[in-house]
Amino acid sequence: MVAKFELNDDSVVVVIGTGAGGGVVANELAQKGVKVVALEAGGRYLPEDYINDEWESFGQLAWLDARSTSGDWRVAKDFSGLPAWIVKAVGGTTTHWAGASLRFQAHEFKTKTTYGDVQGANLLDWPIDLAEMEPWYEKAETKLGVTRTGDRAGLPGNNNFKVFEAGAKALGYKEVHTGRMAINSADYDDRLACQQTGFCFQGCKWGAKWSAAYTDIPRGEATGNLEVRERAHVLKIEHDDSGKVTGVLYADRDGNQQLQKARIVCVAGNSIESPRLLLNSASAMFPDGLANSSGQVGRNYMRHMTGSVYAVFDKPVKMWRGTTMAGIVQDESRHDPSRGFVGGYELETLALGLPFMAAFLDPGGWGREFTTALDSYENMAGLWIVGEDMPQETNRITLNHDLKDQYGLPAPNVHFDDHPNDKAMRAHAYKQGMAIYDAVGATRTFPTPPYPSTHNLGTNRMSENARDGVVNKWGQTHDIANLFISDGSQFTTGAAENPTLTIVALAIRQADHIAKEMSAGIL
Repeated sequence: MVAKFELNDDSVVVVIGTGAGGGVVANELAQKGVKVVALEAGGRYLPEDYINDEWESFGQLAWLDARSTSGDWRVAKDFSGLPAWIVKAVGGTTTHWAGASLRFQAHEFKTKTTYGDVQGANLLDWPIDLAEMEPWYEKAETKLGVTRTGDRAGLPGNNNFKVFEAGAKALGYKEVHTGRMAINSADYDDRLACQQTGFCFQGCKWGAKWSAAYTDIPRGEATGNLEVRERAHVLKIEHDDSGKVTGVLYADRDGNQQLQKARIVCVAGNSIESPRLLLNSASAMFPDGLANSSGQVGRNYMRHMTGSVYAVFDKPVKMWRGTTMAGIVQDESRHDPSRGFVGGYELETLALGLPFMAAFLDPGGWGREFTTALDSYENMAGLWIVGEDMPQETNRITLNHDLKDQYGLPAPNVHFDDHPNDKAMRAHAYKQGMAIYDAVGATRTFPTPPYPSTHNLGTNRMSENARDGVVNKWGQTHDIANLFISDGSQFTTGAAENPTLTIVALAIRQADHIAKEMSAGIL
């Protein structure tokens, strides 16, 4: 029995977005008996709908609404209309993600204290620490079925991993394995084991990889407490004269505007759409946008210090076979300023298919160097760099009043400049990545610049004091008690680890807090 709530039912919690944050918050609240309306801008696709073809899948899943990009990052030049590769569908980017599920390290919650003053960086300690997060991490790992946690075995290593592992061990790296992955190594939680198909980024056709699309969302619906409205694009959050939010205005699948009343609103549209929505919801009472008394909404955008290294060998590797990203070196994720930068980075196996390899290797750079690389595709191995980038106030999401979306609203502009720390870290990571492959006889190694972002973080950050950020330790906005942020935009800093596990852990914790506050009559 799928729930159906009235538009004027002001007892519901409205959740905007159904990804790692919104999908989990919606389900967790529904499991606790709370009535939830989840509004999702995209459609619903399930494993039988996913397409094992990179370009066609991108067309099916990607968020392609109007966006603009500025700053000195390569993405502004080569992908100015696509600063981020995120998903517009029920389940959000948990459809496209690789599955890497790593806990943040203790020092990464306290970067201001640990790193000190880094010039040009807007560092701040999180108002929570690892000790507080550990029980929530454990709940998240159980929900996602993360390998190498609980009693779940790691995934097997494919050829891409074996090359990576041999090179890493030759360099003396110790923390090398197939990762902590939300991809089943054995049947778990009504989901099959990984079939090693290799199209992890295109949606897992087996359901072996955790996605909110086919786990949390249908389970929430099964309680009778969750209604998901797909193709419901939120335009504005409304509030009353006391400043409390009262409802959400959205365009339905036919383009008609609807107003859903709400007791509480949770925003989980990712680090670009969430601040954009708050800014687009400006009013006479909140002239600079909702929850923005600090002026911090949209600021401190992070996307991880990233890049790739590919290597060519004299024998076939066939890196595309098997799990896309099951392989990690964690030794460089420590904080060790003797390397010339603060924070650290992970090295993770990565395989792009031939179409994406051609698009991303060197856009516009045809010529012998480029074509010979593609000729060697079968003999290639590859890795991806994920490192902590520095929050900067000037890296931010703003409204571009010269560019309107399909609903006539100002589109978001994503501005990003690399911090000197990011550049120093990337240079070190490229050197180490190339050394890994040189150690096992690569005939050629080439670092490639960053792709459009998939780890979008910050922009509504968590802070102890209202003047420093947008939300408190529960993701509750400092300015408006019944307005919450439930996605990666609440991250105070980015850490070196892939963000999804932390987004899920925070979402479980937030739902627990909201349900308690509701039953106590505080919210």
